[in-house]
Amino acid sequence: MKRLKFFILGVIFFYTGSINGQETILTLEECVLLAIEKNISIKQSELELETAEIDKSDAIGNFFPSLNIQTNHSWNVGLNQNITTGLLENLTTQYTSMGANLGVSIYRGLTNIKQLHRANLSLLAKQYQLDNMKDDIILFVANSYLQVMFNREILEVQKIQLDITKKDLERTKNLVDAGVRIKSDLLEIEANLASQEQSLILAENNLRITKINLAQVLLITDYENFDVAKEDFEVPFSEILIENPKDIFEKALSFRNDIKLAMTNVEIAENDIKLAKSSLQPSLAAFYGYSSRISYSDRLKGTGNYNFVPIGFVSTTGDQVLTSIEERETAGPLPVFDQIDLNEGHNFGVQLSIPVFNGNSARNNVERSRVNLERFKNQFEQTKLDLENTINQAYNDTKGAYKLYEASQRTVEAREKAYNDSFGRFEAGVLNSFDFVQIKQRYETAVSDLVRAKFDYIFKLKVLEFYFGIPIEI
Repeated sequence: MKRLKFFILGVIFFYTGSINGQETILTLEECVLLAIEKNISIKQSELELETAEIDKSDAIGNFFPSLNIQTNHSWNVGLNQNITTGLLENLTTQYTSMGANLGVSIYRGLTNIKQLHRANLSLLAKQYQLDNMKDDIILFVANSYLQVMFNREILEVQKIQLDITKKDLERTKNLVDAGVRIKSDLLEIEANLASQEQSLILAENNLRITKINLAQVLLITDYENFDVAKEDFEVPFSEILIENPKDIFEKALSFRNDIKLAMTNVEIAENDIKLAKSSLQPSLAAFYGYSSRISYSDRLKGTGNYNFVPIGFVSTTGDQVLTSIEERETAGPLPVFDQIDLNEGHNFGVQLSIPVFNGNSARNNVERSRVNLERFKNQFEQTKLDLENTINQAYNDTKGAYKLYEASQRTVEAREKAYNDSFGRFEAGVLNSFDFVQIKQRYETAVSDLVRAKFDYIFKLKVLEFYFGIPIEI
């Protein structure tokens, strides 16, 4: 999956990149993909997910025996007994020792099973946390993207209105030259033209700022060569407003990652109580140890020849008592494997541990886990309440935004008719320039309000659809 994501990003930058100063043009889907790929908080959450996977590996490892092997080699330098002469001399002796220890947990109150269950739940929680963070990024990027499109459309409206005003100015000049209008009418139109040029500059600046804001979210530094795709679209049709807010909420409960995260935290807290209770039960473990030693010093060995040495006399007869002693000679150390066999040792057994009193720490851990469970239950209920309130608010906002959009459409139609009618009266000399400019400005304001209402409705609609499980697409 990650390889596919990197491939898509590579294609995006190959065709739309700014390697040679070319303009980077991204669609909403590409912006979302890039934001998720580059967002530092997402990267941190992914690292937390990797840590949870490692914790799960630890929990699985608890089921296996523990085996440790150790060895050391030592040099003893100084006053030591010479085995040949029996005298103390300055000698250097070497020894190698080795050993192995095996431990097996037989029973610990099912702690290993509960720890593995907790690790699985924690891994699931980290995944939900990551997915929830991605959901937030998607909404944030979509809002920033629509802000760019809104300001772009406002800029286009300003350009069109400016062109209309320039034509009005030209026609007014002709009317003044023909003696139909007075010079002050021309000045009024020129003042309106200057005002619209200011509005155009402001619209260009707003568009630039929203592009920079979106680029910063995507960690793109080449602001000048960054833009979003130009897509002409009408207000999308959606049946989401036919749904009941309660139905939207019930469906959101089934797939929203913040709900899943809160629910999983409750399950983790429930498991922690069982885990804490395990420490109150006895534990049984078995162990086995092996050790051996190797010496590199010379040794005394028998030659096979025996000498008879008197050791006393018989008290009744006075006869001498003799014993045989084998002659010995100095030889090198035994072969390594022979020494290992001769010097090996074993120890094994079982260990039973019964908790009797430990300062109430074990029982306090159980109570602490119970308190923690109640805390996560409250958090889960609060998350559901927040989601329900958010959906109700989004539903009402969307309905209100749609009504405002429809009203704005009617306002534009009425203002446009008034403007078209006023121009004929202005040319006929019935309407003065001040009133004509006022009518025209009200029409321009209505057009701008319609654009604003349009994008406000689109974003709120997309948010509501997102809570219903519909992906954000434009």
